[in-house]
Amino acid sequence: MKVFISVDIEGINGICCWDETDPQYARYHEFKEELQKEVNAACLGAIEAGATEIIIKDAHDSARNLNITDLPENVTLIRGWEGGVCSMMAGLTKDVDAVMFVGYHSPSRSDGNSLSHTMNTRIHHVKINGQIASEFMINSYYASTLGVPVAFLSGDENLTKLAKSANYNITTVASKKGMHGACVSKHPSITHKEIKEGAKEGLQRCTKDNIVELPKHFDVEIQYKNHLDAFRNSFFPGCKLSGTDKVIFSSDNYYDVLVMLKFIL
Repeated sequence: MKVFISVDIEGINGICCWDETDPQYARYHEFKEELQKEVNAACLGAIEAGATEIIIKDAHDSARNLNITDLPENVTLIRGWEGGVCSMMAGLTKDVDAVMFVGYHSPSRSDGNSLSHTMNTRIHHVKINGQIASEFMINSYYASTLGVPVAFLSGDENLTKLAKSANYNITTVASKKGMHGACVSKHPSITHKEIKEGAKEGLQRCTKDNIVELPKHFDVEIQYKNHLDAFRNSFFPGCKLSGTDKVIFSSDNYYDVLVMLKFIL
């Protein structure tokens, strides 16, 4: 079994402040270790479920957060950014049997995580068909274009509910609960056990029914914090300025959406 894992940091156990996500600050290293442990737990669960090959996309910030020497030997790690439209899903191919997400977080404008955002902090939101999009939504839709099911997700409690609403078959583990500017977490060792068992169960139960339903049409709205960003990006082919601080884009082709997001986010 071939498994792909996309990894972020804002949804891991205990993390609640932006400086804890940034290598320039001392507390980052504490949460970098926690991220490593949660990814390892997901890998061990996947191996127990029968995974023989695991591809991990380090997808937070510099994409250089994980230490491959602390990962199982059947792991291939993708570090850094290739620059393509697949972004946090770079390396995912049609021959992958299942996708897992670790350390994912609630979308922008959400109180489900003190670090809620979508792709970057320069925008208020990305909406797809009227719904504020999370990175999970954007990336699970990409998996769907390849026909790859989503087996497992770990992250803040609010996001686990959103993942379940997207496809109830996805196995989820809440690594923390957002409380406005704070978070509530269980002991990390409990979270590690839950992630390991959740990853194992998710892969064992995963079928084509786990593929997140892909809309037939995409109406995208991006609202920027700086109106000048909206004006500049409205010149991307297919984009239109809406009001003073929003750009809208429509397409039946999700790949076109990803190309647009690549250049105007």
